[in-house]
Amino acid sequence: MRSAAIEGPVLGLEASCDETAAALLAPDGRILAEAVRSQLAEHTPYGGVVPEIAARAHLAHLPALATEVLARAGVSSDQLGGIAATAGPGLIGGLIVGSSFGKGMAIAHGLPFVAVNHLEGHALTARIPGLVEGGVEFPYLLLLLSGGHCQCVAVEGLGRYRRLGSTLDDAVGEAFDKSAKLMGLPWPGGPALEKLAQTGDPKKFPLPRPMLGRPGCDFSFSGLKTAVAQSIPKLATEQDRADLAAAFQYVVAAVLADRARNALAMLPGATAMVVAGGVAANQGVRAALSGVAQKAGLPMIAPPIRLCTDNAVMIAWAGIERLRAGLTEPLDHAPRPRWPLAELTGPDAHQDMGA
Repeated sequence: MRSAAIEGPVLGLEASCDETAAALLAPDGRILAEAVRSQLAEHTPYGGVVPEIAARAHLAHLPALATEVLARAGVSSDQLGGIAATAGPGLIGGLIVGSSFGKGMAIAHGLPFVAVNHLEGHALTARIPGLVEGGVEFPYLLLLLSGGHCQCVAVEGLGRYRRLGSTLDDAVGEAFDKSAKLMGLPWPGGPALEKLAQTGDPKKFPLPRPMLGRPGCDFSFSGLKTAVAQSIPKLATEQDRADLAAAFQYVVAAVLADRARNALAMLPGATAMVVAGGVAANQGVRAALSGVAQKAGLPMIAPPIRLCTDNAVMIAWAGIERLRAGLTEPLDHAPRPRWPLAELTGPDAHQDMGA
């Protein structure tokens, strides 16, 4: 594997959905500055993310966030070692904004540009030395749990990802949000449901546990969501609603733990179990998965809560990993609203192609 020197800090830019973010990382992974601007106020009246509103908000706020993190770190644009921007998957409007701004900075200052796959950003977070001492070594199991994704992935190297299992219907974060909406909870539903579940009895509602005990590590949550909908007419009190929230969260955690056990069996050489994505912030889910890792004799690595959701720290780090390997993109690289991990390549593939 080629190793290239990085001349200065790397600026990461994230604008793939409804959070605008910028972060500056030193080449050794130290977080020099980070900033995230939530678009919660813009989208709450609509009960979900409106792509056009999201794109306009990114356009309005991303340049100021980039300027802010540079100023806080005391770093000028001319001192940067590269620009990394999310180029997919995500909402195309935001991806165009983030990528175009990043390319503009790269052109203006003569910097290398890295088009980062958002999912690879999540996958590599556990390797940031500032978060995990020394960074996690390959290979490891990744459980990517978010509003748009639910996958078990063997992370075998930079650009080398093997999907072991995925959802057959809804993503786990989507199931959280939709079930919360059925219960009358505000958007975003996942955190609201978790808070309500704290006062509930998870045994009061016998909800189904989809895929539990089956071979493999695929997921399914549509039937569970239907069961929640069928339970709504039975809610007579606020306590009933808390009990249903607790039951839903308990079942999801149990199913994720079952799937994780099977996934670990499919990757016997794993050095760790890594949990990433917005649902990784849920404490019930973390506890269940931590138990699985402990029984397997492996560490469970989950990012700090602030880095579970969309952020630019992971984008900057993915850029650093790729820059080290000598991997950059031409400035005509097009953003991709759909960009599976399996379509990424690493340094070995580039060498094979004569790159």
